[in-house]
Amino acid sequence: MGTAQRPLQRVPGLRFQKLLGSGAGGFGFMPNLHRYGFMAVWDSPEAAEAFFTTHPLWQEYQQRTEEIWTAELAPIKSHGLWDGVNPFDYPTEDTAPDGPVAVLTRASIRWQKTPRFWRYVAPTSATVADAPGVRAAIGLGELPVVRQATVSLWESAQAMQDYAYRSEKHKEVIKLTRQEKWYGEELFARFRVLSAEGTWDGRTLLADE
Repeated sequence: MGTAQRPLQRVPGLRFQKLLGSGAGGFGFMPNLHRYGFMAVWDSPEAAEAFFTTHPLWQEYQQRTEEIWTAELAPIKSHGLWDGVNPFDYPTEDTAPDGPVAVLTRASIRWQKTPRFWRYVAPTSATVADAPGVRAAIGLGELPVVRQATVSLWESAQAMQDYAYRSEKHKEVIKLTRQEKWYGEELFARFRVLSAEGTWDGRTLLADE
């Protein structure tokens, strides 16, 4: 994590990337030093394939890990900013997919609002993991405490929407973030899951289990 930024800046076709740490217990305040995320936006499938099959950095990650799960995603809908840009702002599909969807939310939390965030948002985010239709969910962070994200994998767009629009606790927290202006910057994105390989906690996630 600490030394990868320089080689990543030189990867051909890598348009946007983030290395992300995770929280203890999935969504905790303290870090989990055993699980990390890598989010990348590529100019082409060929550029992505070249990195994941031949690049020394990814080969080193493979040698150092007990488990890797990788998904190829295509944006359905996204709004907001990440470091001043929307990395998923290119032609997307307007219709909801029939199969699995992934959801990314991220925010830069204002320093004075961090106690409120960790009191309300983090516990509410953790409920995603137990929602009907969720295959996996995790809290990730670009920086400790103040730059946080969640990634969740759903069996269907309908299951995701049922949670987002019918969970009273979730709707209450979203309202608070708007009223009290907790975030300096935020982004929300939905993706079609094109393919996946590897395991997450010993599970393939997309295959019938």
